[in-house]
Amino acid sequence: MPKTEKHFEISIQRTGKPYTEVHEWIDDPAHKDERHDITKVLEVARMFEEKYGPEAAREYVQHLADDINGKLGHLVEDVQAIVDKTLSYFGTKK
Repeated sequence: MPKTEKHFEISIQRTGKPYTEVHEWIDDPAHKDERHDITKVLEVARMFEEKYGPEAAREYVQHLADDINGKLGHLVEDVQAIVDKTLSYFGTKK
């Protein structure tokens, strides 16, 4: 998962704005797990749309997508390392 500052940079590249309020809200350490709950995405996106506009709501959803991609990317890397190690154990090469 990208650090909050990285989310600012990504938002600036995408929209020209950092959407600091959105990213700091979702990554608040005291509430981070509950604020990444995708079952609440519609409710939270509406909140950001009402407060900051539709682009902010999209940045909230994109933040979640970027974090999911980051988590799954690490998982794929970890699995690939296990596969490579197993293949090496059996004397095969990739």
